[in-house]
Amino acid sequence: MEILEYFSSENKTHWLSEIGRSDWGAGKFLYRLLSEEKLGETVGESTKVLLLTDGEKLVSFCTFAEKDDIQPTELTPWIGWVYTFPEYRGNRFAGKLLEHAEKLAEDDGVENIYISTNHIGLYEKYGYEFYEIMKAVDGEDSRVYIKRL
Repeated sequence: MEILEYFSSENKTHWLSEIGRSDWGAGKFLYRLLSEEKLGETVGESTKVLLLTDGEKLVSFCTFAEKDDIQPTELTPWIGWVYTFPEYRGNRFAGKLLEHAEKLAEDDGVENIYISTNHIGLYEKYGYEFYEIMKAVDGEDSRVYIKRL
């Protein structure tokens, strides 16, 4: 298993098609933003798309970005679009990506990192704590989690 960054990968076309295989609505939205080259304007130009790969197969992906679906806010950075393909679930592969994003944040001198989700019990096992309920850009309530680095 290897972690690649989409924008610096040699085969963006392949990895984009792998992201497009996601059966998750938000994954399809990420695919569309990448296809239309609009991810940066949506969540920040410095956004990284982290890919956990097994050879040519995509196991799991997430973003590490200045913004997420809670906008506007001064909270930053965010881990978003966390997804593991069904055949790989139950092995904590997403945790490898979370750790990688956390390391990137620490390297940037960041003290806290955030996740917006409606899941309960998923991110807590990786050291995230419930922070507060905030409004997402679609007007829906979202649970915001924080990890102090």
